[in-house]
Amino acid sequence: MRTDWDLRSSKRIRSLVRTWRPDIVHAHDARSHAIALVALAGLATPLVVTRRVTFRPKSVRLKYGPNVSRFIAVSRAVEHAMVAAGISAARIDVVHSGVPTPVVTAPRDWRAERRWPADAVVVGVVGAMTAEKGIDTIARIAQALPSEQARRTKIVFLGGEAAGPIRFGEVEGFRAGFVTDIYNAMAGLDLLWHPAVSEGLGTSVIDALALGVPPIAFAVGGIPEIIDHKLQGLLVQANDVSAFAQAHGVALDAGFRRGLAERGPAQAALFSVDAMTEKTERVYQTVLTG
Repeated sequence: MRTDWDLRSSKRIRSLVRTWRPDIVHAHDARSHAIALVALAGLATPLVVTRRVTFRPKSVRLKYGPNVSRFIAVSRAVEHAMVAAGISAARIDVVHSGVPTPVVTAPRDWRAERRWPADAVVVGVVGAMTAEKGIDTIARIAQALPSEQARRTKIVFLGGEAAGPIRFGEVEGFRAGFVTDIYNAMAGLDLLWHPAVSEGLGTSVIDALALGVPPIAFAVGGIPEIIDHKLQGLLVQANDVSAFAQAHGVALDAGFRRGLAERGPAQAALFSVDAMTEKTERVYQTVLTG
């Protein structure tokens, strides 16, 4: 699928639909949404579309009209953006993304690997290293830390390119790049920093909760639907770097951090694959029964 309106792909999908005669076609992203609309033109097969981002949809009349039977939003924040764009809330179901229960075989010992001191607090930044995910904000947060806190804080970047040691003022870091044993890597963290400025839901935050790694995050998009402030993690007003640094200072307390960690797995269990599957099936049944 090369573009949103890839007619060649639409033709192939149309052929498959005619051959397989599915009860429903489910498009899971913007590109498949557009391609499916063309593929199903004139056919009776209903279309379900999942939307995962909090940007207001464009081309509402063209892409979000009656040819889509039902929409699934991965968070209430995504639903609100769709409604603000003019899509009826009656056509939208919220189904949070489900995350498999992490299996950890051997947690990474980042202190030993990097020869960091025993009292170091290891912070993880997980996922795509893009501006949208707040990677440019990491340096500003690190530089906002008081000197003593900065020396104790070590940052591990899990994602993007492996670039080795990195430094933000007094804060040491390590760019590990893409790792295949992501759960083992995350299980070795003390905290997760998630300074995304836009987030449909935030599945890496759910992973962290399941692993007992307390997250600190900007309260954007679907993040507040995952974290109860000061119960499983800490939420900070969007783009407030100073407040983020202050929250990190609070989380340096080992006892406070341990309490957050203990409550994380139960919260993560609310976002299970089984729950997502069951709710998605309900949407299908609604579409099929009218």
